[in-house]
Amino acid sequence: MSQAIPAPVSLRSAFRYWLKLGFISFGGPAGQIAMMHSELVEKRRWISEQRFLHALNYCMLLPGPEATQLAVYIGWLMHKTRGGIIAGTLFILPSLLIMMALSWIYLAYGSLPLIAGILYGIKPAVVAIVLAAAWRVGRRTLRNAALATIALCAFVAIALLHLPFPAIVAAAALTGWLGGRWRPAWFQLASAQGAGPQHYGPALIDDATPTPSHARFSGRRLLRTGLSGLLLAGAVWLLLAGVFGWRAPLAQMGWFFGKAALLTFGGAYAVLPYVYQGGVETFHWLTPAQMMDGLALGETTPGPLIMIVAFVGFVGGWTHAVCGPWLAAGGLAGAAVAAWFTFLPSFIFILAGGPLVEATRGNIRMTAPLTAISAAVVGVILSLAVFFGQHVFRPDGHWDGPAIALSALACLALVRFKMGTIVLLVTCAIAGVVLSYPG
Repeated sequence: MSQAIPAPVSLRSAFRYWLKLGFISFGGPAGQIAMMHSELVEKRRWISEQRFLHALNYCMLLPGPEATQLAVYIGWLMHKTRGGIIAGTLFILPSLLIMMALSWIYLAYGSLPLIAGILYGIKPAVVAIVLAAAWRVGRRTLRNAALATIALCAFVAIALLHLPFPAIVAAAALTGWLGGRWRPAWFQLASAQGAGPQHYGPALIDDATPTPSHARFSGRRLLRTGLSGLLLAGAVWLLLAGVFGWRAPLAQMGWFFGKAALLTFGGAYAVLPYVYQGGVETFHWLTPAQMMDGLALGETTPGPLIMIVAFVGFVGGWTHAVCGPWLAAGGLAGAAVAAWFTFLPSFIFILAGGPLVEATRGNIRMTAPLTAISAAVVGVILSLAVFFGQHVFRPDGHWDGPAIALSALACLALVRFKMGTIVLLVTCAIAGVVLSYPG
């Protein structure tokens, strides 16, 4: 183990690393966080294990994609605001561009037998991936009967009573707030850090490294950064409303995905029912089958899974012809609007709230509502699996035996044998082509 402190990292070197990560960050948030830990903590030693986990715990308490926010946090800690913006942008930009390209191929050539066969195999795998996500989150979160009850109530509320996702989040937060005062032990979970920190040698930002001046708390800086973000979001929305009309699809997308970004506690799987409610049932930007296909495509791309919003925006912009006869341009505009309003809050949370990390650490009254929301998320994810299963296993009112068998095998591969997501998707895609091959 090297005892030498690494040399200072230039912004150019950091730029190259974040760009590379954006293209290889497969495997969902767990895989992305593992990649950052392996590279930044163990190999390059840009940041110590303790500081890395401290930042991760903070990001896990926020709405939004935690891996993206962790990248923004580390970039900001190392190179101030511009470093955070560069890290976050490069982390999501490759995923956005790939999703735009796949969305265009899907709409232009999705009826081809080969594409249809690939999607036929991937969709049962997606059901298995969602079930595996519920299993992982549940094992980590549902540590007692009270939290399991919250999860069950959330499942009933969204799957059977069809209550809106924001109402479920609000109810869970209120339950946690009250429980944190009356029964705090019910909402006291084990640390997200798990075992104690490991040591890989001195880091550039080590455990004892003083907090840099730009990361120290300042009420004026918090207010200025927060207001700047709100003004930026408001200016873009007013521009869309002024050019296209406030009831036009692009303005509606901006408002809707801005709200969705504030509800993504527990990751993308938790907010997908809300995105489905808005995109399919309320605004009719896409059909249920297209939503399922979009999730299948989202699982095959690097970057955060919540990038499926770009697919929703692309299809909505294309089908509603927001740019007139230029359908592809309308799709690109819809995808860009969806991504902008979905990810902007994550940057604001980190750049404005980063200096407050230490202030709320270990405060049960602050974390209990978020613990309750995490429990509710398990029920919401299960309802998502049920919803997708209905569309995959009974697409025309009849049970699809091969799809059910393929999904069951995918579940076994994920949970029992820990198969990687990309290997699973490729295998299921090949199986889908074989099963759908005529004759």
